[in-house]
Amino acid sequence: MLFDTLIMLLDPMIILLIFAGVSAGLFVGAMPGLTATMALAVLLPFTFTMPPLEGLVALGAVYMGAIYGGSFAAILVNTPGTPSSIATAFEGYPMSKQGRALEAISIATVASAVGGIAGSLFLLLLSPPLAKLSLRFGPAEYFWVAILGLTLIASLSEGSAMKGMLGGALGMTIGTMGVAPIGGETRFTFGMPVLQGGVAMIVALIGLFVLPELYNMAAKGKAALTAVEVDSKARSSLWQATKKVFSLPGNLIRSCIIGEIVAIIPGAGGNVANLVAYNEAKRASKHPEKFGTGLEEGLVATESSNNVTVAGSMVPLLTLGIPGAPPDAVILGVMMLHGLRPGIELFTTSGHLTYGFIISMGLAAIAMVPVGLLGGRLIYKVIFKTPYYFLVPTIAMATMLGTYGVRNSHTDVIIMLILGTMGYLLKQLGIAPAPIVLGLILGNIAEMGYVQALLTGQANQYPFLKLFENGLSHILIVMIIFSAAWPFLSAFKKRLMQRSSNPASEDQNEYRNKNLK
Repeated sequence: MLFDTLIMLLDPMIILLIFAGVSAGLFVGAMPGLTATMALAVLLPFTFTMPPLEGLVALGAVYMGAIYGGSFAAILVNTPGTPSSIATAFEGYPMSKQGRALEAISIATVASAVGGIAGSLFLLLLSPPLAKLSLRFGPAEYFWVAILGLTLIASLSEGSAMKGMLGGALGMTIGTMGVAPIGGETRFTFGMPVLQGGVAMIVALIGLFVLPELYNMAAKGKAALTAVEVDSKARSSLWQATKKVFSLPGNLIRSCIIGEIVAIIPGAGGNVANLVAYNEAKRASKHPEKFGTGLEEGLVATESSNNVTVAGSMVPLLTLGIPGAPPDAVILGVMMLHGLRPGIELFTTSGHLTYGFIISMGLAAIAMVPVGLLGGRLIYKVIFKTPYYFLVPTIAMATMLGTYGVRNSHTDVIIMLILGTMGYLLKQLGIAPAPIVLGLILGNIAEMGYVQALLTGQANQYPFLKLFENGLSHILIVMIIFSAAWPFLSAFKKRLMQRSSNPASEDQNEYRNKNLK
């Protein structure tokens, strides 16, 4: 069956669709405010007249290209093109400021391709057992997974864990605005009906990440761009980038596994995966204090993990009919349009179609390398050859149009502007946007899991014990305790090492303190 499927994929039309889809997705993802979901939604009407395989191949290629394309804006202008590229900006942008923009793009390209191929292999080989694992996640498990994610706030905080916690609490508060998902209560709308729909995730991400950088560019003027301008003679080698990526095998394997685990949990997506992978890369590093200064380790972790989720999120979609991420809902619609129902029949009756779609996503990941490197130079030239006084309003206009296009709402644009201004002011106070976004993403998941667990435990004398019933919850709780304690253990270990390396200075300090007394 696989051999026949490969022969089908050698059709010139299929190859053309893969390259065209990746190219379109790349440029959509590279534009701040435009997301993979929006790209797939725009492409959807064009797939109605296509055969099922061609339509799915085109959508999968656009999806893969858009997630990868988000790294370009993150690296070049510190504005994640897609939510899945949040952590990419942490290392990619400092590399650009050091004159290593093309090197960062090359490393991101290779890591993304490896992640995309790994995700396709995971989907191809591990779909049945991973589907069974996803079935074991109930409300209690979702709650603990969200809490586990929230423990990353301390690590993502820039300098102060307390400021990070404050940012996370603010993000969770923003996430509670509007009508409650369970119960239907109206919260934090301040008497304004327009806020009953809450704050859309994309709107918040654009506001918190894009606008503060635009404000900074407007305030600094030309200096904001000269800080990241690279030497015109700079060159990036694909071979050198490949060597750097594969010189970190532990980081690469760990990030791919994290991306796959996160992907099979519906609703988590690449935005959670790349933050978790980045955090774990920082923990495992021999020099975590250098993270945020332009390390290849962080870039490899983020880009490999978020591209694994593209194919990985298809596990619950193809097996259970549950979209693992928002773009998957569009793909599900195309499948239903062609009479394809998720489940065991996809792998039996429609096996050629299903396996063809899965393998095409791996081919799309390979196509990202030539398309990305050529497109990267073009995007680089567009950004850096454009005068700042034209670039700022252009990005601002694209940002507002992208925000408006999320729900065709003027209110979303106003909310985006408010959040962006607030994000800029908070950044001046040392509160980074990453903890706010993490609280926003995971707060809703934690709330829904907690409330649903309590409702299902009403038959018990103590409903909250429903959160501690099965072994999977116990494993997650242990992981939470370890994750929460890690920053303090790391700081304690660092202090011990400093003491052991400078015993003389400690004795002097003690002697000085005694004399003062």
